[in-house]
Amino acid sequence: MNTIRRVASSVVWMLCGVAAMPAYAERVKDLASVQGVRSNALVGYGLVVGLDGSGDQTAQAPFTIQSLKSMLAQLGVTIPANVNPQLKNVAAVAIHAELPPFSKPGQMIDVTVASIGNSGSLRGGSLLMAPLKGADGQVYAIAQGNVIVGGLGVSGKDGSRVSVNVPSAGRIPGGASVERAVATAFEGSGDLLLNLHTPDFTTAARLAQGINKAMQSDVARAVDPVTVAVQAPQDSNQRVMFMASLESIDVSPGDAPARVIINSRTGTVVISSKVEVMPAAVAHGSLSVTITERPQVSQPAPFSQGQTAVVPQSSIEVTQTGGQMFKFPAGVNLDDIVRAVNQIGASPGDLVAILEALKQAGALRAELVVI
Repeated sequence: MNTIRRVASSVVWMLCGVAAMPAYAERVKDLASVQGVRSNALVGYGLVVGLDGSGDQTAQAPFTIQSLKSMLAQLGVTIPANVNPQLKNVAAVAIHAELPPFSKPGQMIDVTVASIGNSGSLRGGSLLMAPLKGADGQVYAIAQGNVIVGGLGVSGKDGSRVSVNVPSAGRIPGGASVERAVATAFEGSGDLLLNLHTPDFTTAARLAQGINKAMQSDVARAVDPVTVAVQAPQDSNQRVMFMASLESIDVSPGDAPARVIINSRTGTVVISSKVEVMPAAVAHGSLSVTITERPQVSQPAPFSQGQTAVVPQSSIEVTQTGGQMFKFPAGVNLDDIVRAVNQIGASPGDLVAILEALKQAGALRAELVVI
């Protein structure tokens, strides 16, 4: 509690719903997503060439030379086994990308490359053709292109170095060509499963009711607080049109649970509108302790063979302001809590302490979360 009181410096009040507020509605596409329609992670390994002396040092990164020899051998160039080229313009990199859902062969996606050796910068480099694989080990895209680096790194001969951002990583917009499509659950003939972004029983029930009302048929049913199953046409064209009309349906989500969130690092306190307090009496007082150090220098008398020494001198002052007591009746809401705390001039740190004390006493009807 003391730590939170020290760092608390600001309060964010969320007075949503203190007074009666009209219900709001959200589109289905904002509340849920179709199960199975998601992106897939791709990863690969490759070589970036054309660097201006900022490539891998082969003594510390032997895999760069091994990769280069393997690539040249596939192109018909044989390097003797006893020859170890000392290159400064080649860097081994890891490549990763996100394959969006419904991506088709021939489409281009962005890729990110990052040095895995000791290359200081990839600026000015070009990635040679490299396959990108999915979690199943299959190749789904081929990456190649010029690397765009947002960082800057400059070093001197004496070892000094200035770096802005991270020049050892870069991006290639549209740098990979999709070679294989990924099957999705949307293309099946079964029900469409809508997964809520925030699990909630009330929202799931209202989502199913809203869809049934808009479609004028019992095509949707709530499976659990997350999933709503919807009967959809089997024909692909009708299935797409059905989903397009489904996304635009407005549904009123359930109210958020009563919760108080305290950020112990910044001192931010967020209180939802449903927070209430049971009957409780709170006494508030402030205790301040000030310690002042005034070291004194002790100088020995002349010819006394003594030594000059620093003598510590401390001053401790304790100040306590008069305590105040206020009472919370039953059913007090957020507006009343804020008004009572402001009337006694309590700081954000004091508010945090009051809320924690109410929670310990069982008078706070809300979840208290400290992050």
